[in-house]
Amino acid sequence: MSYNKAQLLQEIEAEEGFRACAYQDHLGYWTIGIGTLIDARKGGGISKEAAYFMVGEKIASIEAAFDRRIPWWRSLSDARQRVLINMAYQMGITGALKFKDTLRYLKAGDFRGAKYAMLDSVWAKTDTPERAKRLADRVEAG
Repeated sequence: MSYNKAQLLQEIEAEEGFRACAYQDHLGYWTIGIGTLIDARKGGGISKEAAYFMVGEKIASIEAAFDRRIPWWRSLSDARQRVLINMAYQMGITGALKFKDTLRYLKAGDFRGAKYAMLDSVWAKTDTPERAKRLADRVEAG
C-alpha cells in the first residue's frame, strides 16, 4: 500500500513552512523553500536537476517580462534573444531594461551599435567585463 504523497507534502509544508529566500533555521543552518537544507557545513545543497529547474523557471519569467515590456525582442535572432535573457538573468529584468541605447539599436537592427552600447557600461567596464564582451560579440555576430 502506498502513502498519499500530496497529503505528505501538505503535512511537511505545515511543519516546515515556506520561505522563498534563504534563511537560517533555528540551529543556524542555511535553508530554503520548504525546509531544504542548503548549508554545506551540514552536507546540504541542491541537485543539478533542481538547479536546472530553477533556471528554467527564471528564464520563463524573463521571457514573460520581455514579452510584456519589449515584445519586439521575439523578432531578434536566436543568438540575440539568448543574449538578452542572459543579461536579464545576471542583472534582473530592471537592470537589463536600463540598457536603453542597446535596446534601441537592437530594435532598429543596428547590431554593431548595440554591441558598442553594451560595452559602454559599468557592467562591461567593471562588473563582469569578460561576460559583457562575449555577449556583445554575440549581439553583433547574430
